[in-house]
Amino acid sequence: MAGGRPHFIVFANEKGGTGKSTTAVHAAVALAAAGRKVAALDLDTRQRTLGRYLDNRMATIRRMEIELPMPAHETFDPDRDDNLDGQLERLAADVDIVVVDTPGRDDSYARHAMLRADTLVTPINDSFVDLDLIGQVDPETYKIRRPSFYAELVWNSRTQRAKTTGASVDWVLLRNRLQHIEAKNMKRVGQALEELSRRVGFRVIPGLGERVIYRELFPKGLTLLDLKELGNVGLSHIAARQELREMIAGFGIPDGIETADQARARAAAG
Repeated sequence: MAGGRPHFIVFANEKGGTGKSTTAVHAAVALAAAGRKVAALDLDTRQRTLGRYLDNRMATIRRMEIELPMPAHETFDPDRDDNLDGQLERLAADVDIVVVDTPGRDDSYARHAMLRADTLVTPINDSFVDLDLIGQVDPETYKIRRPSFYAELVWNSRTQRAKTTGASVDWVLLRNRLQHIEAKNMKRVGQALEELSRRVGFRVIPGLGERVIYRELFPKGLTLLDLKELGNVGLSHIAARQELREMIAGFGIPDGIETADQARARAAAG
């Protein structure tokens, strides 16, 4: 937490079904397991996947009387209080990292949250349907014709943030549900992403594979980092846990972020 300000990771994609909330909750828990003080905010008031996942996790902790890494978490409800900045500031007051999950649709509050992002994560499935959100592809050559509306939205958000705060945004495109066998379509998507990344300025990293285990963990709020609580762990669980660890490493969250405890100690020392 440099200068007493936490690192904001915002998961955003206007298309649903990309594994955004699953990725966000696993990232929040993994960062908490790594010793960071983490707060998570769910902006999807209707679906509330991240919030319900972490509610389930807390219920498991209480029911089984066990200790698990647990981020603080809340859900934003504009019908009760539409002061998003106020809620973010309150959550950020005593943590190192704030994880924000946004709805899979165009949303004014999501756009506002993007202006806070130090790391902006956009998960997509490995298909041209999802790629179309970022860039339009020529049907004959599979080359990028031009960036799409969402890439322009992110570009404008990054420009506005730079003008307002002077801070840069690390835009990470997360390729979720990658196939484990190389396919022609997978290669074409990868080439198109590489071309587009040079034009609009994002990094591409692998995300979480298409595994049933991620859906099965939801009722108990568990993650692949809780293997001892799962029982009957197989090689697929181990492989999925490695995927998760590599994804977190790929986010590149600076090790030098000052923790909340360090910030308080520095302030007390004058």
